[in-house]
Amino acid sequence: MANQLDLEEQEQLDQLKHFWSQYGNLITWLLIVVLGSVAAWNGYHYWQRKQAAQAAALFDEMGKSISAGDMAMAQRTFSDMKERYPGTAYAQQAALALAKLASDTGQADTAKAALQWVAEKSSDEGYVGIAQLRMANLQFAAKDYEQALRTLDTVKGDAFAALVADRRGDIYMQQGQREQAKTAYGLAYQKLEERSQYRRLVQVKLNALGVEPQEPAKTDKPVGGDK
Repeated sequence: MANQLDLEEQEQLDQLKHFWSQYGNLITWLLIVVLGSVAAWNGYHYWQRKQAAQAAALFDEMGKSISAGDMAMAQRTFSDMKERYPGTAYAQQAALALAKLASDTGQADTAKAALQWVAEKSSDEGYVGIAQLRMANLQFAAKDYEQALRTLDTVKGDAFAALVADRRGDIYMQQGQREQAKTAYGLAYQKLEERSQYRRLVQVKLNALGVEPQEPAKTDKPVGGDK
């Protein structure tokens, strides 16, 4: 019996050796690929966390510069963030903050450059929309109305629809195009929430044009459906 077991074990061992001689290299390489992928995945997430932490520290420094009104330091910090951490949300926020400070201090070119960077580099639709709207506001302030309208054309997302329509109305008013202004303000009014303070401002603009705004049609059905 012992000899028979020894023979069976030897046969299994021989089969295992044969199997390993055929597939051993393939299995080894598959393990290397899998383990390497896991290591790379963990390493990538560690790198992302490290990048975010370092960008956050720079953003905090930039916040202090902006609070102090130190444009030169804010620009240097943003330049550093742009170079080292361009893909982080902190870099997008820093650009928007720098643009606001520049706009508030009459440095329109600096503001436009920061906003343009966000519009071109950010993968976040929200940041892009904010940058484009603020760019249109700067162009409007500079009386570059046609360019402002073109910039508004690039703003995507229903979340910005009311703001875009309202700004279009302002531009049309400045151009003396009252009918287009009425249409734009009317759209803005329809898009804004009923209790929004902003909506009341748009209503004032419409009233000044002799228009009483129409309430949006109610489309929601009662809970439980039709009886």
